[in-house]
Amino acid sequence: MKVLHIISGGETGGSRKHVTTLLDKLPRDQVCLLVFQEGALAQEARDLGVRVELLSQYSRYDIRVLKRLTNFINEEGFDIVHSHGPRSNLYMSLIKSSIKATWVTTIHSDPTLDFMKGGIKGRIFTKLNLFTFSKIDHFFAVTERFKNNLIQLGIYSNKISVIYNGIDFVEPLLSNSVVRDELNIPHDHFVMSMVARLHPIKGHDIVLKALKQVNNPNISLLLVGDGPIKQEVEDLVQQLGLQNQVHMLGFRKDIEQIYSNSNIALLASQSESFPLALLEAANQKVPLLSTDVGGVNELIPSKEYGWVVPIQDVDAFAQAIQEAYVSNDLKKKGEKQYQFAKDHFSLDQLAKSIWESYTNLS
Repeated sequence: MKVLHIISGGETGGSRKHVTTLLDKLPRDQVCLLVFQEGALAQEARDLGVRVELLSQYSRYDIRVLKRLTNFINEEGFDIVHSHGPRSNLYMSLIKSSIKATWVTTIHSDPTLDFMKGGIKGRIFTKLNLFTFSKIDHFFAVTERFKNNLIQLGIYSNKISVIYNGIDFVEPLLSNSVVRDELNIPHDHFVMSMVARLHPIKGHDIVLKALKQVNNPNISLLLVGDGPIKQEVEDLVQQLGLQNQVHMLGFRKDIEQIYSNSNIALLASQSESFPLALLEAANQKVPLLSTDVGGVNELIPSKEYGWVVPIQDVDAFAQAIQEAYVSNDLKKKGEKQYQFAKDHFSLDQLAKSIWESYTNLS
């Protein structure tokens, strides 16, 4: 069986991590990654020994790539094409009738919100992305909730498999102060970390407003990630007078160190599938505070493990931060979260389920 994964290549968030870690678990001689632009994703895959092919474009609107994509899939004789993201889905929908391979996709976010705040162009892209769904042979949903969302969009349930995201759980790093020292954060400060693209859907404004509401100078916030609303986030930090508490770190590779220097990990998204960032935090025995999105309730099933609050609720988020700050059992919560996540959301289980699905569909 030959499998081709297709993704735009410019991703820096959870979808990048999902693709590279999944490919690392699949047979090298049977899988290939195709991208339309160079980036960290392609290089990480190469470093893992995965075959990577580049079909470069002058711009994302350069549809001359479609003929080369069709020829590549047919000439290589791929049995399965697994796409990730709106651009890859659109290109596949336009060539679907010209290829023999079975087409599957993983939906990494709510497709109705992917182009949030994109204006007219965003509305057009959303409609185009939803149009592609009618041509996809099979979907991978990373939670039961997300499967239900797809059904509401008109996808038949027998075309959807629920396969949870996962990571390779390793021994957590020893407690240290490397990142705190780098950022000159006092060792007795309460550190919260949020690893997320700077995108409207991720809720950075909710976190910043909640931090302002808590009004505690001994709480520091680390924002890890880049994205289109970087300036908006920086401006809001200034407007709220949080410059001394908020550290915008951009793209980082030392996520394990970030979390090992943190007291709690945050997620404030309006929509998610199953956030890998929270699994990575759990691997470092860090308690979690998240909005009620995607499969978060399956990762944080009760208050013994962390906090789950309503979407876009600044007051509830602020209250949870305050509860975490005064909590005397954060270490216990982190230990329980680590063991629960390790038992239920491993990368090996994800790869096994995906490969079995490929076999059944080919």
